[in-house]
Amino acid sequence: MPAIENTAVVLALWGLIGYLLGSIPFGLLLTRAFGIGNLRDIGSGNIGATNVLRTGNKKAAALTLLLDGAKGAVAVLLARHFAGEDAAQLAALLAFLGHCFPVWLGFKGGKGVATFLGILLALVWPVGMLCCITWLAAVAATRISSLGALVAAAASAPYTLLLGQREAAVLALLLTLLIFWRHSSNLSRIRAGIEPKVGQKSA
Repeated sequence: MPAIENTAVVLALWGLIGYLLGSIPFGLLLTRAFGIGNLRDIGSGNIGATNVLRTGNKKAAALTLLLDGAKGAVAVLLARHFAGEDAAQLAALLAFLGHCFPVWLGFKGGKGVATFLGILLALVWPVGMLCCITWLAAVAATRISSLGALVAAAASAPYTLLLGQREAAVLALLLTLLIFWRHSSNLSRIRAGIEPKVGQKSA
C-alpha cells in the first residue's frame, strides 16, 4: 500500500506542476510587455499566438508561439526525467488543461495548439515533427490557422500508431478531442466561410 500511495502522490505532484506550467499566459504577458495593451480586448480575446498576430506584432506572436509550446515540452521533459513515462503523460495532459483553463484568468485561457505541439515534440518527437509539418502545410494551403491546427490534431493519433508509439496514442486522441471542442466556434465559422485568415487584424 505505501508504494501505491507514494506513486499516487508523485503523479499528483507532477500533474500539478504540469498544470501550473501550462497555465502561464505568455500571450497576455508579452502583449503587455510590448506595450500592445490588454490582449483580452483585442481580436477574439484569446491568449494564443494567432490572436497576438492580429495585433500586427509578429515578434510578440512568434514568442508567444514558442513559449506556449515550450511550457508543454518542459512539463513533459521534467516529469519524465524525475518520475517516468506515466508522470510525463499526466503532466502533458495537465499542461494542456492549464493553458486552456488557467486558474489565474478565471479558467478562461487559450485553445492549446502551440502547447499541444510542444507536448508532442517532447513526448514523441517524430510525431511532433509530423504534426508541425502538417499544421504548416495546412495553414500554407488555406491561410486559416485554426483549420491547420484541426488537421494536425486529427493526424496526431494516426501518426503515433503509424510510428509504433501506441503508448502515446490514447493521449494524442484525448488531446485531439479537446482541441476540436475548444475550436467548436472556429468550426462553425469555417463551415460558414467566415473564419479569419492568418495575419488578418480584428478590431
